[in-house]
Amino acid sequence: MPSLTQIRLARRCRVVDPAGATVDDAVATLYAAPHSYTGEDMLELTVHGGAVAPILVLDTLVAAGARQAEPGEFTRRAVLNGKLDLLQAEAVADVIDARSSAAHRQALRQLGGGLSRQLTDLRGQILQLEALLAYDIDFPEEDDGPISRERVAAATDEVMTTLQRLLSTGRIGELVHDGALVVLAGPPNVGKSSLFNALVGESRAIVTETPGTTRDAIEAVIDRPTFPLRLVDTAGLRQDPDPIERLGIETATRYLERAAIVLACLTGVADECVTATLRDCTDAAIITVGTKADLARAAFDADVHVSALTGTGLSELLALIEARLGERPGLSAPDAPVLTRTRHRVMIEQAVEEMHRFRAAWAVSDLPAPVVASHLHAARGSLEELIGTVQVDDVLDVVFRSFCVGK
Repeated sequence: MPSLTQIRLARRCRVVDPAGATVDDAVATLYAAPHSYTGEDMLELTVHGGAVAPILVLDTLVAAGARQAEPGEFTRRAVLNGKLDLLQAEAVADVIDARSSAAHRQALRQLGGGLSRQLTDLRGQILQLEALLAYDIDFPEEDDGPISRERVAAATDEVMTTLQRLLSTGRIGELVHDGALVVLAGPPNVGKSSLFNALVGESRAIVTETPGTTRDAIEAVIDRPTFPLRLVDTAGLRQDPDPIERLGIETATRYLERAAIVLACLTGVADECVTATLRDCTDAAIITVGTKADLARAAFDADVHVSALTGTGLSELLALIEARLGERPGLSAPDAPVLTRTRHRVMIEQAVEEMHRFRAAWAVSDLPAPVVASHLHAARGSLEELIGTVQVDDVLDVVFRSFCVGK
């Protein structure tokens, strides 16, 4: 067999078990530190797929003294060896777990270091503030005189504004990950379930002519260019439902309270009163949808008329949903770095709080500068822990606990 000592050269090889039997015909590539994913010397085997070959190869390697990697171990090593920061490591998991094209794009942006660079810049600005205070403490009688309090205040406000803007992206990150909640609501038998099935592209909800068929909420996610849409088909809203149906209506009400968009499904003028009822249940934008446009019915006003049977108006409805989402404050398209995890939001909130405390203490000016500067140090520490500039084992454990085995 050819030598496997040449770096970054793929070579065909045989994997042989302890008894000398061939397990697989594979391709081996040797990477030398630091030019590998983890920054360490690494041998990569490309083997045949299927149910048997990978397991036999893995068993052979373990018999030869190897062990199976822990969940996230390779990426954790990459962080510890400086190949990735902690935010990029989380992005590796987000790329793997992405359930929509929007989530995949956002994960790739984070993996590329967009969020890391912004936080590193913020950390640098806080360091500059700390340097100004240190200069004022250590060299108060230099020719330049004491540092202007207005200069420090202005620099502090700039950092706080950027942090607050970044914190506001948490809602976008949540929508990219979970999808914008779009609730189909209206009276029984107006075609909610048929519309739901048509939008999803498959029969997920039971469609009958019997009022009250949908007893519980049914969910599905549609992958859209800007945000994934989390569609929810709910029970029909009507007066004096039976006890079981009332439970479905209560579930519908809870979804309405959390919705980003509500589709008020109507079939005629008599249903329009439903829109007023919905406004009492939700603060979400309401789109009135005239369903069953394929049937000859009396004309009535609606934002869009659709037919689940013929497909008429479905594209217009989806475009209108995305347009209304774009009108909501803080829900513009996620082109810039955004916070995608609870850990991100918590650490940024801590940094914002410490900067507020510093700003308030600096304005009063009755505390020693070293005491006031401790808030800057704490704010910088939050950003460093977020990026992974400082290694905290507990934080690493939390981040990599959800990784798949190996990667």
